[in-house]
Amino acid sequence: MDILLADDHELVRKGIRFLLEAEPDFRVAAEAASGSETFRLAQEVKPDVVVLDLNMPDIGGLDLITRLKTEMSVTKIVVLSMYSNEVYVTEALRCGAEGYVLKEAAPAELITAIREIAAGRRFLCSALAQRAFRAYSNGTKTVDEMEDPFKRLTARELQILQLIVEKNLTNAEIGEQLFISRRTVEIHRANMMKKLSFKSYSDLVHLAVMRGLLPAEKEEKQSKE
Repeated sequence: MDILLADDHELVRKGIRFLLEAEPDFRVAAEAASGSETFRLAQEVKPDVVVLDLNMPDIGGLDLITRLKTEMSVTKIVVLSMYSNEVYVTEALRCGAEGYVLKEAAPAELITAIREIAAGRRFLCSALAQRAFRAYSNGTKTVDEMEDPFKRLTARELQILQLIVEKNLTNAEIGEQLFISRRTVEIHRANMMKKLSFKSYSDLVHLAVMRGLLPAEKEEKQSKE
């Protein structure tokens, strides 16, 4: 089984490669450190499975999943991410990923995930599966959950939010990274702010911390900039 590893941290890639190649039927066919490199290598190598981090330079993980599934629908994708937030998990699966594993999960879960999605099934690591089971067991969502405006953000708006709060990019820089115009970014950003009823950048940063999208220590740093 040919696998493409996509993570912008070389040390992480090497560790995952060592883990996967210990399996007799796994072969890491290529490694990528950016979104554009992942897309190019996926077209060249045509891997059976892509192990993808969501936080990738130049093309965000959610956008990359959409592009890969559009161009290479046969290739399976398992997200390996530090993001456990429900919105990221939901959007990744909605964009086409077949599996989602947290980086804090046991190594065996990634191996199981690859085997499961290669066999045509979906996979969530145990921590996420338990959370999904609890939500299902609780039945219908509460009024507060159903009216949560954050859950009305589109995948593109979520990408832009991530680039704003994590990398502090300007509208022009976001446009370059997502291959869209600055005006389009401005429209998405305005729609996002309207949905969230926010007025300022600091509101976005605070939301990111509260939702687990940004470490708390970065809130103080970015608020001072």
